[in-house]
Amino acid sequence: MTDTTGRDHGASGTGAGTGTGLAGLRGDCARMVPHWVTPPPAAPGPVPPSRIHPIVVPPGSARLLDAMSDYGD
Repeated sequence: MTDTTGRDHGASGTGAGTGTGLAGLRGDCARMVPHWVTPPPAAPGPVPPSRIHPIVVPPGSARLLDAMSDYGD
């Protein structure tokens, strides 16, 4: 296999001197980390009270949970 620089990597796809197996893969990944820089996630904004809605539990489900020892006792 030949990359965009024209270097031949052979059939295995590993670069010269990178080794094989997990160690070679980890080295390849470590060298690629700077290429995949992502911005920090934005903090979520406040939610207006008009978008907050109550949760309605049907009476049958409430009775079922009440009868379970993990939840009802």
